[in-house]
Amino acid sequence: MLTIRREEPDDAEAVARVHVHGWQAGYAGVMPDEVLQRLNVEAWAQRRRDIGTADPEHPFTTLVGEVDGLMVGFTTFGPYRRNQDRDDLDEAVGEVLALYVERARWGDGTGAALLAAARAGLTERGWTGYRAWVLADNRRARRFYERAGLSADGERSTYQVPLAGGQPPVGLVELRYAGRLDN
Repeated sequence: MLTIRREEPDDAEAVARVHVHGWQAGYAGVMPDEVLQRLNVEAWAQRRRDIGTADPEHPFTTLVGEVDGLMVGFTTFGPYRRNQDRDDLDEAVGEVLALYVERARWGDGTGAALLAAARAGLTERGWTGYRAWVLADNRRARRFYERAGLSADGERSTYQVPLAGGQPPVGLVELRYAGRLDN
């Protein structure tokens, strides 16, 4: 059975592992292979520790999903980031910044349960609307959010993916999705 709880400091490596696996499975064919192959769980875990994602005072909340003590997914939510900048927050609307689930759990309701928990957390903080950025070529994620009642609102952004060896970054188009929390 899936258990959802708030991230704790000792969860950094497990969350990073789900995050890296989520990128590698979900962005295959969308992001350059060399980017996906060089992802490093330890580095991502350290980044989580450095920015204090488990700190209760952090503006963003991460909830983790576990089955039999094994982390299978997570979601991060909080105030909307203007221009996707964590230092420029719009307190008038919420945002789901991340939602990743281990590939073996795709389609079993884990993602929907995590999104429902994020929506509940956003509602508790007083927001009536929320947003999420989704890579335009990530059709699976787009369908997931659309089934959950979000829709593209016309805003677009370009996510710059750095490449190794001094190569210029690859720009991937992102679409902003928006939804209501009061329905």
